[in-house]
Amino acid sequence: MGLVLKQRSVLPGFGLTLGFAVLYLSLIVLVPLAALVIKSTSLTWQRFWEIVSDPRVTASYRLSFGASLAAALINTVFGFVVAWVLVRYRFPGKKLVDALVDLPFALPTAVAGIALTSIYAANGWIGRYLEAWGVRVAFTPLGVMLAMTFIGLPFVVRTLQPILEDLDPEIEQAAASLGATRRQTIARVILPELWPAVLTGFALAFARALGEYGSVVFISGNMPMRTEIAPLLIIIKLEQYDSAGAAAIAVVMLAASFSLLLLINLLQRWKSTPQTAV
Repeated sequence: MGLVLKQRSVLPGFGLTLGFAVLYLSLIVLVPLAALVIKSTSLTWQRFWEIVSDPRVTASYRLSFGASLAAALINTVFGFVVAWVLVRYRFPGKKLVDALVDLPFALPTAVAGIALTSIYAANGWIGRYLEAWGVRVAFTPLGVMLAMTFIGLPFVVRTLQPILEDLDPEIEQAAASLGATRRQTIARVILPELWPAVLTGFALAFARALGEYGSVVFISGNMPMRTEIAPLLIIIKLEQYDSAGAAAIAVVMLAASFSLLLLINLLQRWKSTPQTAV
């Protein structure tokens, strides 16, 4: 019987590694979130409800969540198209297009907001032509959605790219040789493999858009009841030294975001679990 040598791991043992991971996550994520919730508990329930149910606050919730959801859906569709083109086709300037996808990561959000506002304003390069058709982008909810779409696209593309690269094109050729149409191949061969990555990209784009401030605050115009986002009201509360009120608004956003992300993760796990045939 030969001796079985235990392979040494590059990282320390499981217990020490887990301890460092939990400590890091606690200091960076759990402790700040717990402090946020604890700060909101300094308010009475009646005062808490008055703050979060204020018409101005609820209007900001509708815009923040609605625009974030719309932007994430748009990015899911067009991000899939961009990722597909970058993976499956060769064309001049491909590396440049691939680098441009990461531009929202590197570009300061305030710069992105100013650029979008100057381009889509009524006298901007694109806005002047849209204005002639009666379409206003800057200082409207449409502009808010545009800014959120801009900053969320890379999350979908970079999530789908490695999965598409691992997807063997011969599977599609086999489906076509068996008589499947292009639509059937996409629906029954490609999408089932991509669903977990699609849901992950959607969740990342949604979460990024929901917390965006810099690029949105310029193009939105910050008009109460119309184009104010929830992060802006949190900043306003802090400037008024009402940290408990700011925490109350943030807690509602945190609870809604966590619930939606939890639902997406459950759907992702369900999609990735092999279904047993009856």
